[in-house]
Amino acid sequence: MTFGAVLKACRERAGLTQEEIAEKLHRSRSCISKFETDKKTLDVATLIKWADVTSAKDVACAIVTGVDPVMILQQLMPLIGGIIQWF
Repeated sequence: MTFGAVLKACRERAGLTQEEIAEKLHRSRSCISKFETDKKTLDVATLIKWADVTSAKDVACAIVTGVDPVMILQQLMPLIGGIIQWF
């Protein structure tokens, strides 16, 4: 999975459209599309904002520390689903 695909997965996990995240990050929708298709590279400040907006600080930490962010996403999704069903 590419870095852009991880960004897209985080956005989708947060239930946001490209337009919604673009507004929150003060970027255009086409810019978000370029990030998610690896046609444009994120700077650190934007990565931090992306992680904050999508509640994906765990994934951002994984990226920064060199841990596979896909593994983080795959391991958290069943846990989150279980917690939601418990409520």
